[in-house]
Amino acid sequence: MTVDLQSTRAAFETVPWVRRAVVQREFPNRLRVVLLEHKAVAYWGAEGDARLVNNVGEVFEANPGDVEAEELPLLDGPKGQAPLVLQAYHELSPLFDEMDAALEQLQLREQGNWRAQLDSGAVIELGHGSLAEVQARTRRFIDSVTQVSSRFGRDVESADLRYASGYALKLRGVTTGDVGEKVDQKKKR
Repeated sequence: MTVDLQSTRAAFETVPWVRRAVVQREFPNRLRVVLLEHKAVAYWGAEGDARLVNNVGEVFEANPGDVEAEELPLLDGPKGQAPLVLQAYHELSPLFDEMDAALEQLQLREQGNWRAQLDSGAVIELGHGSLAEVQARTRRFIDSVTQVSSRFGRDVESADLRYASGYALKLRGVTTGDVGEKVDQKKKR
């Protein structure tokens, strides 16, 4: 009965997958311990980093090999912004699902700009602003990009949604340069 409950709780909470521990005394000579586990929903930080994000937006360190879900997205952002980035992922991911693309990576940069990468490898610059503004630009993009890409029969390589009234788009294998110039440049080499 002389066990320090606070230090015992702290010891349990140092275990990587333990989110919270509740330690209580039970009369006459027992301790009751309840452990709440982290539920990993995304990786956090650079690829290969051992940090994960749980379902409430908390970053924790664990062995990524212990993750049961195979295809977790990669999220990144400034310190303390994991809940916001996770919320943005949950709001944007269904939008990209509409165009049969999976949102694999979402990053909030220090300057406040958002960047997404899809499972196809396409990089989408989402710009800055509130989540509602980013979501509106993404909605506008998704509503029209399928028509544009199908017209050329090409997949999206990258897009820049930072413009107020439109977006810039790069399709795989499509160039806007003069084909004659490229042939001349190859001959000079």
